[in-house]
Parts: sequence; C-alpha cells; structure tokens
Amino acid sequence: MNCFFCKQNIKEIDFKKTDQLKRFLTGLGKIRSREKTGLCGFHQRKMAKAVKQARHLGLLAATKK
Repeated sequence: MNCFFCKQNIKEIDFKKTDQLKRFLTGLGKIRSREKTGLCGFHQRKMAKAVKQARHLGLLAATKK
C-alpha cells in the first residue's frame, strides 16, 4: 500500500477538511491504525494530530453512539 497523502503530494493535512479526515476514522470515530489506512508514519502522525485538533474545535465528533 502506498500512502494516500504521498500519492497526492500533500505536505500539510488541514484539520478543517473533515471529509478527508473521516476516511481515516472507524464507524465509532476512532482513528484507524497505519496497517488499516496504509499511511506512512509521517502522515499518520500528522493525520492523527489534525483529527484531534478538529475534535477539540468541535468539527468532528469525539465518539458516536
């Protein structure tokens, strides 16, 4: 698997693009692992940080019931 962000040549992951971030979350809102997402370590860490920032600002739900 190749990294989605490396393929698209995306350097920075924007926390405001929630549609892009939702593809890396499970149905319950948890962050998927690198093995499931296929991201490289650099982008996995950036994506996790963007998800957490979006959750803090209320753009993404922390959990779904």
